[in-house]
Amino acid sequence: MDAGEYLEAAVRDVLTAASSTVDDRVGHAALLLATAGALGEADRLVTQWLARTERPVTALADGPVRARAWAMLFEARGTRPDWAEGLPPLDLDAEERAHTTALRRPVSDLEGVLPPGPLAEVVKHVAPTRPDRVRAALADGDLELWARSAGPHPDVATLAATRALAPALVAGADPLGLRDWAPSCAGALIAALHERYPPELGTWPQLIAEIRRLRGGATAPHPASEAAIRSAELRLGTELPPDHREFLLTCDGLPADVVFPRLLGTADLRAEDGVVVLSDPAVLLLSAGHVVEVDPVLGTTVHASFRAALVRHAALLAQAT
Repeated sequence: MDAGEYLEAAVRDVLTAASSTVDDRVGHAALLLATAGALGEADRLVTQWLARTERPVTALADGPVRARAWAMLFEARGTRPDWAEGLPPLDLDAEERAHTTALRRPVSDLEGVLPPGPLAEVVKHVAPTRPDRVRAALADGDLELWARSAGPHPDVATLAATRALAPALVAGADPLGLRDWAPSCAGALIAALHERYPPELGTWPQLIAEIRRLRGGATAPHPASEAAIRSAELRLGTELPPDHREFLLTCDGLPADVVFPRLLGTADLRAEDGVVVLSDPAVLLLSAGHVVEVDPVLGTTVHASFRAALVRHAALLAQAT
């Protein structure tokens, strides 16, 4: 499996494909992360998918094998995460028997080649059948053979649904060697979900409330007064953009967090060489009516507005949460 190609295709589908395909991509990716032992990243991805799409979690466990896979993983980890409350309980002993039978079932050489219909029904009675080596390997606990045959879209549902292997997966067996890649995979897909399903942040109080929620309920300073804003503008020698004024009238600055600097309140705004410094450290600037973000790693970004910079900040916070 090429992790880079997999993630590129998954992000593309989340951004552009039909909703059912988004569900399928996220469901597969979450199981892929879980089978790599990255249970926290899998939980983070599913939680963000639920928040952004508001679809039932059963859409991620579409079909008996995926539902069985999650049930076996929950048993192995000894707990069900909060997001799984919407999944129906299963009789794990009965599911194990059904899964073992499916792993051992002989298949026709033409199975999956012909479309469903009368011809396929006739052929399956006369075409030679054989054990599926990869599925039989799972029944025998041979993770190495399964990993060698995984392909670009590995059948992680069948892997995780194998009850005897689920404890090893939860413990970090990581047959595909994806554990270190898991955080970047989850982060990229969460960012794509936020781009496709942006939160409703219509008013400044709503946007600040969302940022506070993502920060874990952090408090915000009290609103600035019109007089304080006008005094700052006189000191700076320039008028602040309307959306920045609205921000200050909602909260007079914001403390720093893991992905954004401290946003300065009216008393701390300052001008340097015709540029208004909006943050500490001075990475967010107001220059010639443009809001410029200077990142030593990602480079310089010109935001359409001060509000756009904070909306981007909220998306990054959600990605890091």
